Amino acid sequence: MSYIGATPAESYASFYVQHFTTSATTSYALDYPVVNENDLRLVINNVVQQPGTGKAYTAAASTLTLSAATTTSDTMYTVFLGRALQTVNPPADSVGGTQLADSAISGQGALGAEPADTDEFLVSDAGTLKRVDYSYIKSGGGGLLQLKTAYKQDVFTVAGNSGTWSDVTDMTVDITPTLSTSKILVMLSGELSNATAGYGLMIKLLRDSTDIFVGTAVSSRLAASFGTVNSSNKEADSINLIYLDAPATTSATTYKLQGMAETGSTFCWGRSGNDPDINYQGRYPGTITVMEIAVGVL
Repeated sequence: MSYIGATPAESYASFYVQHFTTSATTSYALDYPVVNENDLRLVINNVVQQPGTGKAYTAAASTLTLSAATTTSDTMYTVFLGRALQTVNPPADSVGGTQLADSAISGQGALGAEPADTDEFLVSDAGTLKRVDYSYIKSGGGGLLQLKTAYKQDVFTVAGNSGTWSDVTDMTVDITPTLSTSKILVMLSGELSNATAGYGLMIKLLRDSTDIFVGTAVSSRLAASFGTVNSSNKEADSINLIYLDAPATTSATTYKLQGMAETGSTFCWGRSGNDPDINYQGRYPGTITVMEIAVGVL
C-alpha cells in the first residue's frame, strides 16, 4: 500500500475486550465511551447479540443497555470494535527467539569495566527468562578477589621480655574484604633466631588485635603460632605459616606478626642471633601476604 508523506511505523493492533460480572440487571457500565451500540460486539453465553433499538442491546456514552436482564449464571463480554489498541512495539509474549536478529546483542557496545552490583543479567530459570543483579553472581564460582603483600628486607630485634609481645615492624598488611563471606588466606615467611643460645622465643599472627592461628594457652604456657629454643645463636629457623581466616567483615582489616623472646635474651627477625660480620652469615627477607578468596573456591 502506498502512503502520502512518511510511511507509518509498523504497528500491532488488537481490539479491546471487556468481560462483565453479570447480575439481574439490564444496565452495565462500559470501560470506554462509545458513540452507539454499533461500536460494540456483545456476546452472551457464547452467542453474538444483535445491536439496535428493539434488538438485544443499545449503547451510548459509557452505558450498555440490554433488552432483557441477565442472570448471575450468564457469561457476557463485549468487543470494542471502534477501539483498536495499537503500538509500534509487539505485545508482551508475542516475540520468539527466531524473530530476534543476531545484531540485537552482538551489535551493541561492549562493557568496558566490571559491572556495578545493580547491573542486571538475563538467566534462564527452568526455561523462564529472569533478570539477576550482578551482586548475586559475581562471586558464585569462587576465585581470587584481591591480593595484598608486605616485604621486609631489614632486620628487627627486641629485648626479651617474657609474656610481652612486640609488633615486628613492616610485617603487617592491610586489606578491605570485598565480601563478608570471603576467606582470607594468610601466608608468612621469614627467618627467626635468638641472640642468646638456649633461650626460647615465639611468634604469633594477629588480625587487628585478635590472635589467629595460635594454640590454646594452658597455665603459664602462652598461645602462639610458632616457638623454638635455639641451641646455638648461630642458627636461624626458617618460618613458613599458612592460615585460612574468616574475618566476616567488609571493613579495613590488618594482619600482622608479633614476636617475643625469653627475658635475658633478644628476639631477632631476619638474621642469626649472634649476627657475625662474616661471609657465611646473611640477612634474610620476610614477607606477609593476604589473599581474599570467594567462598566458592574453597
